[in-house]
Amino acid sequence: MIYFTDGTKESFLTAFLLSYGDEDAYVTSAQKQLALGQETIFVSADAARAERAEQRLLAFDKGCMKDLSFLLRSGEENREQIALRYLRLVAEKKAPVREMLTEEPVLAASECIRRVTFELHRMKGFVRFLECASGALYAPLSPDHDIVDLLVPHFRARLPGFPFVLHDVSRKKAAIYDGKNIFTAPLASAEVALSANEAEWQSLWKRYYRSVNIPSRERLRQMRGYMPVRYWKFMPEFH
Repeated sequence: MIYFTDGTKESFLTAFLLSYGDEDAYVTSAQKQLALGQETIFVSADAARAERAEQRLLAFDKGCMKDLSFLLRSGEENREQIALRYLRLVAEKKAPVREMLTEEPVLAASECIRRVTFELHRMKGFVRFLECASGALYAPLSPDHDIVDLLVPHFRARLPGFPFVLHDVSRKKAAIYDGKNIFTAPLASAEVALSANEAEWQSLWKRYYRSVNIPSRERLRQMRGYMPVRYWKFMPEFH
């Protein structure tokens, strides 16, 4: 049986409870090619069932919901199935299992979480803000994982008093700090009026890059390892 969710934690936990006795269950929020005769269930979030599943799992492992949050943020197509198998093992063992790396579901979940947290760490250095005419800052980005709101506390601490928008253009959503409050909102596209100084700021980025780059000692392969090409689109020093 395939259990289709809407991608939310509540829908996933509802599916977790509904599929608990189904050994062949596959849970996903992605489109999937169905085999002939394969049965499906479209799972709507059920607050009561989700709460029951959450409390049951927390009784075994107080950190499992944090793990689930990172797993559901993953850009991997099979993220819900990885989470399902991991949390089923928690329920089976009735204890935390994250140290049991010889268990395949734990290893898969651990690797998935590592990729999400690694990108979160990396993006703190890859985000490039544009200065808007209003004085607010705007940064377009396209991370592999759904982490844009997790970046806000870092930049709020680094840029106190500056309102800013982190726009995940691929997921069409934004994390916004208005100087006091943090919130997320759908944002398909943005028309940004730049400040008169923004061209100079971008020029400074390019001059900085040229000053630290040594053409005779370029290590392009190494550089692409530290700063993957897929991130360059929104970094002015590469344009």
